Amino acid sequence: MTQPPKTILVVVTQRIGDVLLATPLIRSLHCAWPEARIDVLVFKSTESILSGNLDIHHVITVPIRRKFWSHLRLLISLFRKYDLAVTTQTGDRPVLYTCLAGRQRAGLRALREKEQWKARLLTYSTPLDNLNTHTVLMNLAIADLLAIPRRYKVVVSWTTTDEISLDAQLPFDSRTQAFALLHVYPKFPYKMWTQQGWIELVNWLHAQGLRIVLSCSSDTEELAYVQTLAAHLPPDTVNIAGKLSLSQVACLTNRARLYVGPDTALTHIAAALGTPTVALYGPSNPVKWGPWPAHYRDQRNPYSMHGSQRVGNVFLLQGSGECVPCREEGCERHVRSLSDCLQNLQADIVIDAAKIMLAAPDINNRIRLS
Repeated sequence: MTQPPKTILVVVTQRIGDVLLATPLIRSLHCAWPEARIDVLVFKSTESILSGNLDIHHVITVPIRRKFWSHLRLLISLFRKYDLAVTTQTGDRPVLYTCLAGRQRAGLRALREKEQWKARLLTYSTPLDNLNTHTVLMNLAIADLLAIPRRYKVVVSWTTTDEISLDAQLPFDSRTQAFALLHVYPKFPYKMWTQQGWIELVNWLHAQGLRIVLSCSSDTEELAYVQTLAAHLPPDTVNIAGKLSLSQVACLTNRARLYVGPDTALTHIAAALGTPTVALYGPSNPVKWGPWPAHYRDQRNPYSMHGSQRVGNVFLLQGSGECVPCREEGCERHVRSLSDCLQNLQADIVIDAAKIMLAAPDINNRIRLS
């Protein structure tokens, strides 16, 4: 760019995990142009992951579904408001937001021929690799376009108010008592592990002197699942499911002795914070969506496509089977179906990974297991 931008908009209209994994790019922009005001445009209900993020001036939210006239008002309000607009998404709407908002525009370019028109709306673009490049690295390719240094840290933050509220809601002192945080229900069932597996893991962790804390979202189905599971667990198990904001849960995760969870936003949060993390992966592509380890600073992908592997503070356990990862939504190819690779994942395998992470949570370890 011919001169430093004074105002920047970053468009990440996707799920919470996508917003979180865009924070290294946002940090890169902030470090390159510390005087610039950086706003971020996200879907409503995903903004909490940015709470307390000092790289960001303002978060703009937009409903996932908008009526035409309210959508038009948003577009008018954004028109040429920013010196630079950046999109990490290749969809029609995020590219349109970026095109209208920025006097200069940068983003990822879809490879399909019928989508090439969107690249012409961007001043700078780079091809999207949606298979063999991690999401963090793909987003940082935009920093390369802008000729600014890469910053690899996935930024998770919270406020002092979050800490005070968290402490008031917990029945124990999470700063001093060792505990394991388990996120037992992902957003979609095809990423789920078994209830019996969680029970066996909890019993082992509890025998090691760790208090158990259960988390999930405020979704009715998830809350019912956790309540049913909790009835089979030690009586001092703490169920915080649906009771905390995402930033409060992040604060709690930062204090955990161990975190175990499936491919979900909280697993990415735990990894980013340096918490010893056991991530349960089945159909998901670990190259693209593996949890970014806290101190990983490399232009290579952290993970390979196949096999369980440890990188830094993350032990990624991959379910077995020649089809893994299929990169499909469950064995029946819809989000409500289950995945055999996770349903057949034995508790003793997860316990062995937990043993390793509890005994040697060294962030510099890099181990691959077949």
